Amino acid sequence: MDKFITLSGIAAPLPMINVDTDMIIPKQFLKTIKRSGLGKNLFYELRYDLQGNIKNDFVLNWDPYKSAKILVTGENFGCGSSREHAPWSLLDFGFRSIIAPSFADIFYNNCFKNGILPIRLDQSDVDHLMKEAENKKTLTINLEEQSIVDESGKSIDFEIEEFKKKCLIEGLDDIGLTLKKSEAIGVYEERIQEKFPWIV
Repeated sequence: MDKFITLSGIAAPLPMINVDTDMIIPKQFLKTIKRSGLGKNLFYELRYDLQGNIKNDFVLNWDPYKSAKILVTGENFGCGSSREHAPWSLLDFGFRSIIAPSFADIFYNNCFKNGILPIRLDQSDVDHLMKEAENKKTLTINLEEQSIVDESGKSIDFEIEEFKKKCLIEGLDDIGLTLKKSEAIGVYEERIQEKFPWIV
């Protein structure tokens, strides 16, 4: 998993509430277990018409938002089913951080496991950043300092659990965390083999 320390760029504005995981990545794209290739299907029904043609009225089809790495959106983002394909598709599109007043719990935790930083802020702060995004202003997120800074220099602080912060900064997912304990696991397995040699 890629490390997350700082992130700077134009944010994409998505002023919608209750964006569920089926809207993020529709069910017909859940057959794969690969994390790559899902970005083209992100928000499929909003980005494409019934014939598969690109819609001109959706923000992620416009420049410069096509290459945005930050998404500013409404409350209860990621609600619905607990599909992990939702953060996979967001990450594959290029998003590394999502800013909203609130998130569905399972989606929120899945983001951290996949290298995405979800940031919960008061509605007034989200409204400010939404306007910045609509005006194509650059935002800078500093995870170590837990701050978001706009082009005018206005800084907004955010809260994050220390363990989740550490994992993002060090680029550790669940597998990475386990591998950090590989030496201790090896020692334990040797002791088990010595004590119970009949266990294969």
